[in-house]
Amino acid sequence: MIENMQKTPKSLRLQIGLFGRANVGKSSFLNYVSGQDVAITSPVPGTTTDVVEKAMELLPLGPVMFLDTAGLDDTSVLSDLRIKKTKKIFDRADVIVLLTEPNAWSIYEDEVFKEAHARKIPVIVVVNKIDQCALSDSFLEDVKKRCAKILLCSCLDKAAKDSCVAIFKKYLIEACPDEFLNPHALISDLLIKEKLAVLIVPIDLEAPKGRLILPQVQAIRDALDGDAAVMVVKEHEYRHHLDNLKVRPDIVVCDSQVVDKMVTDTPEDIRCTTFSILFSRFKGDLVDAARGVAVIDQLKPGDKILIAEACSHHPIEGDIGRVKIPAWLKKYAGFDVNIEVSCGRDFPENLSEYKLVIHCGACMLTRREMWTRIQKAREASVALTNYGVCIAFLRGVIERVLLPFPEALVSYRETRHQASTRSKENSCRKP
Repeated sequence: MIENMQKTPKSLRLQIGLFGRANVGKSSFLNYVSGQDVAITSPVPGTTTDVVEKAMELLPLGPVMFLDTAGLDDTSVLSDLRIKKTKKIFDRADVIVLLTEPNAWSIYEDEVFKEAHARKIPVIVVVNKIDQCALSDSFLEDVKKRCAKILLCSCLDKAAKDSCVAIFKKYLIEACPDEFLNPHALISDLLIKEKLAVLIVPIDLEAPKGRLILPQVQAIRDALDGDAAVMVVKEHEYRHHLDNLKVRPDIVVCDSQVVDKMVTDTPEDIRCTTFSILFSRFKGDLVDAARGVAVIDQLKPGDKILIAEACSHHPIEGDIGRVKIPAWLKKYAGFDVNIEVSCGRDFPENLSEYKLVIHCGACMLTRREMWTRIQKAREASVALTNYGVCIAFLRGVIERVLLPFPEALVSYRETRHQASTRSKENSCRKP
């Protein structure tokens, strides 16, 4: 348990996607860089049949996650499924490492560059197996026209390993997104005056035994990184401890499931919000989520709603996404709602079928993954909101918990006002 608590979560690591044709040496390169046999290698094409994840510390970058993919030119019976999974790595990757061989460039490599360019993902080209074939000047010049970061190596050359890895690290640092080197604040930027946050942490059946859940741990760490103090309490003891504080906290944060009780117990002069709303800002677009929740007022019988969970878990009685939110939606709307659920990294392609997507806090997704989902929803003209924003809306406390985020609050108010105005205009037109 202690070991698990000390590991950096996948979603906070730099995601490095390894792409290339079958048997080009992706797994060998991963072993070469890591200094250990973390991926199975073989001269038989197609040895890597699924995405292999390898978490490691790559100083001076820190925690990274290598995503070793199946060959883009896989022609096996399961090739369509494997290539589909490989292409999904574009949703996750912060940096793409494209492996090829001397004098070998094809439509597959061009497809990687095209997709990476469209998504604005930096690319590093690794020309492997330079010990087996001499590089032609024309090939090298052609690659340089596509990419400035080119690494020439042989994964069998142990003597050149240190210099090769050093160049690779240099390229990674240059390609690394600013948000990884200078991550967005989760809560520390909200702690200005007293430098104190009160976190209300319910202990329920879904909380891992002996630990806090990831959003709570990250909020504590971010507050401490901001030289602030944190008081952690359960919901039933919150008001007692608040009344005994000598100073007012800068903000109170709670689990969304107790948001109405937290608002009731929190004096008007103290700002408050939820962990899920903090993560909507941290991983995605809180302004967009605040705008999206207003669609709930426009729901009609038969409209489909997608509940999107970023992690896979066994739902329990009273599950927040599969039980409580649907029940609150039904009560608010006054009719049954058509709910579908996606979980883990599965995210529907047919988003246009839905009236609204209600997404979890996305603590298990990278910021790039969450933004990819937001963009897909925008392209499909589908509103997307967040668990915390949705629950606060349904519980009647949305404006209170958005107060710490003025831009999001303004967006919410304007969207509801516009919807109300349209509704009145439509009513006037009716005979």
